[in-house]
Amino acid sequence: MMARLADYLYIAATIAFTVYGQLVLKWRVASHGPLPLEFADKTSYIFGVLIDPWIVSGLAAAFLASLTWIAAMTKFELSHAYPFMSLNFVVVLVLSAWLLNEPVTPAKLVGMALIVVGTVVIARG
Repeated sequence: MMARLADYLYIAATIAFTVYGQLVLKWRVASHGPLPLEFADKTSYIFGVLIDPWIVSGLAAAFLASLTWIAAMTKFELSHAYPFMSLNFVVVLVLSAWLLNEPVTPAKLVGMALIVVGTVVIARG
């Protein structure tokens, strides 16, 4: 029982790394301003973004999420593990509202509730 519970840490780590990466990328890209229209300016913009240490950490988090997902795939059927990835939407919604001051609308709350219910139903099935 305890070993099986520990297997879920791979899924939790995948979610944590994914959420971290998304939040950091949004935060730092917003600080760099909008993507320029001209190609030469876009190249300069992208280079500036890619040398931002926080952006690099977000990309590294995406890579680590891939590694923990690979580990999760050794422990679970895809049809069981994959629905948990929908929790990324829930965690990102909550944390983006808290950390990035993004709005939470009633429609988003209903959607979040549906995601949680759907994840529970699929995980138990």
